Amino acid sequence: MATDARERARRTDAAWTAGPVYSVVRTTVRFVLWPYFRVRTTGREHIPADGPVILAPVHRSNLDSFLLSPLTRRRLRALAKISLFNVRPLAWFLASLGAFPVRREGADRESMRVARDLLDEDNLLLVFPEGTRRDGPQVAELFDGTAWLAAKAGARVVPVGIAGSGEAMPAGARFPKPCRIRLVVHPALEPPEPRAPRSALRAWTADLESALQSALDEANAGI
Repeated sequence: MATDARERARRTDAAWTAGPVYSVVRTTVRFVLWPYFRVRTTGREHIPADGPVILAPVHRSNLDSFLLSPLTRRRLRALAKISLFNVRPLAWFLASLGAFPVRREGADRESMRVARDLLDEDNLLLVFPEGTRRDGPQVAELFDGTAWLAAKAGARVVPVGIAGSGEAMPAGARFPKPCRIRLVVHPALEPPEPRAPRSALRAWTADLESALQSALDEANAGI
């Protein structure tokens, strides 16, 4: 089932319709959602224009993925839980937006394999290093998954601070409130060495956590 869903997603992603659908959504976010939330951005130039790149923001709201799309002309890819792909029209729409299905239950290895495949194709991949939505001004302790993925794929990692999205649409909210949102992009981190030992991955992860905290602090200061 998972393999079939991924194959359908890849076919949709490769179809001629995918680009226009993504462009329409990104344009809508830029000219409707950004003004609604009075979004301000800093550092968009830090997102590399080509090559394998991990866009690594903090995660405070379900709005985050949509709000990030206008930051770059590149098409964002992301992983999404496979249950969202059970309904064909929704599956087509998500795949057109660059999402690929993975099983969340005990499927870390599968997720990493799909993510690495996407990066090996020189994509821009959205990864939330905190793992899930968090609250507050502090970055949650990070695991080494982003470091491992960056090392194996040779992908640069771009830290992004997001302030205000949690207040605009907290967990459980049905509709977003018109709160101000600030997006701060910091310079990309070079990946660890491909065969870096666990100690080096932990040290690199600490650097990413520090960079994310700095970006989040700057974003919060601009609200």
